[in-house]
Amino acid sequence: MTREEKSQVIEELTAQLADNTIIYLTDISGLDAANTSNLRRACFKANVKLAVVKNTLLSKAMEASDKEFGALPETLKGNTSVMYSETGNAPAKIIQTFRKKSNRPLLKGAFIEEAIYIGDAQLDALVDIKSKEEVIGDIIGLLQSPAKNVISALKSSGGKLAGIMKTLSEKEG
Repeated sequence: MTREEKSQVIEELTAQLADNTIIYLTDISGLDAANTSNLRRACFKANVKLAVVKNTLLSKAMEASDKEFGALPETLKGNTSVMYSETGNAPAKIIQTFRKKSNRPLLKGAFIEEAIYIGDAQLDALVDIKSKEEVIGDIIGLLQSPAKNVISALKSSGGKLAGIMKTLSEKEG
């Protein structure tokens, strides 16, 4: 690889790091061609981009990036693949599902909206992260609950409410 090719790859990696807020670093070495293909297919279905990268080039791209990657560059040893996603837990779920059949991919670390996770032991915590849509759904459910209670109380005591309103208006007069 020539110096110009390396600098171009670093620029591309830096742009991808800037464009993505959810980045997983994994080790998929040891997977045979069929399993690697299955992993890529699973990533594609979950809208996760998987790319194998050279550690030195990714390290230089991390240095050039505006983001603070903390200890993530220290995990760049051996084979490294990068997973980019728009959903915080999608890559973790893919890894967890895939690991039911084999011991790979290993999680080296993750960068999720400025939070840094280091090591394979963090996989369960990453799987439990809720996506933006799930959090919004939870909030909407919580907001709807009190309104539903008020509406049902009004419906069940429709006659009572009219009596209460009449009594209140008479007291004011």
